[in-house]
Amino acid sequence: MFNRVARRAFSTTRVNPYKVTVLGAGGGIGQPLSLLLKLNHKVTDLRLYDLRGAKGVAADLSHIPTNSVVRGFAPEEPDALHSALEGADVVLIPAGVPRKPGMTRDDLFAINAGIVHDLASAAAEEAPKAAILVISNPVNSTVPIVAQVFKAKGVYDARKLFGVTTLDSIRASRFISEVAGTDPTREHVNVVGGHSGITIIPLLSQTRHHELTREQRDALVHRIQFGGDEVVKAKNGAGSATLSMAQAGAKFANAVLCGLAGERDVIEPAYVDSPLYKSEGIEFFASPVTLGPQGVEKVHSIGEISSEEEELLAKCNETLKKNIAKGVAFAEQKK
Repeated sequence: MFNRVARRAFSTTRVNPYKVTVLGAGGGIGQPLSLLLKLNHKVTDLRLYDLRGAKGVAADLSHIPTNSVVRGFAPEEPDALHSALEGADVVLIPAGVPRKPGMTRDDLFAINAGIVHDLASAAAEEAPKAAILVISNPVNSTVPIVAQVFKAKGVYDARKLFGVTTLDSIRASRFISEVAGTDPTREHVNVVGGHSGITIIPLLSQTRHHELTREQRDALVHRIQFGGDEVVKAKNGAGSATLSMAQAGAKFANAVLCGLAGERDVIEPAYVDSPLYKSEGIEFFASPVTLGPQGVEKVHSIGEISSEEEELLAKCNETLKKNIAKGVAFAEQKK
C-alpha cells in the first residue's frame, strides 16, 4: 500500500503561497537545502537564519529567477530569529554540528540538544502553528525536546511536529537497487523505527525482492542503518551527509507543503508522536504518515514483517525508549 508514497516533483504551478524558514541555513545541510527550497514554487517567502552566513546565502539565492523572496537574518540584528520565524508555515531545523569520524548521532547530543531547544523556544513563540521539521541529530532525542518546549508554552500540536527520516528511505531505495540491478527511482522500501543506527529498520520483506539471500539482506540492513558512516569516512573528517540530507529534507518539506495545500494521498515516512507503541512507553516512532492541511492525518501501521524484522524491532524499541527519555530529561532540566 505504501507504493503510493508521494513522488511529486517540485511543481511550477503556484497553488498557495507559503512562508518557509530554515534555521541553520549557512551550514553544510542548510545551504543546499535552501537552494532546493528556492527552486520549489510552493515556497514564495523563504527566510534563512544562522549564526553566520545566512545573509550571504540569501543574497546568492535571491539571484535565481523563481517566484519567491529570500531574506537572510543574522543574530546581531535586533530580534532577527523572531523575525525569521514570524508567521512561518513550515520551519526546518538543520542547525547543529556535523558528525565526525568515530562519532555517533548520540555523541552530538550535548551540543545539538541545546541549539534545538533554543530554536524551538523561539518557534513556539513566533510560529506556534507551523509545521516543524527537525533534521538536527540525534533526531530520536531532538524531536522529544521540541515537543516538550511546545508543551511548556501551551502550543503543542502533535500533528505538526516531524523528525525527518527521509534520508533512510532514499538510501534504502538506492542501496537495494544496486544489489538487485534495478532503477532506484522505482524502488520503495518502508523504513520504520527511528533515525539512528539499529533504530533504523528497513522492511525488506515488504519489497518485491524476495530473491535476496540472507547474507544480502543482512548486508543491506546494516548498510542502510549505518550508511551515514560511509560519508563521514569518505569526507575525512570534513563533514557528514549534507547533500543527500538536503535532498531528503527538501523532499519531505515538499510533501508537507503538498499536504498543507490539500493534495490527497500524500504519504511519507516520518518520526512523529505516534500511537503505534505508546503502550510500551514509546511516544515517538517513524512510520508512513498521511499528510494533510493540519499536518499528520493518519499514522500507518508498519504492516506484516518477518521474524528477523521482529527481532530488529525489539532492539529498536528498547533503544528508542532511552533516546526519547534522554530528550525529555534534557528539556525538563532547561525549564
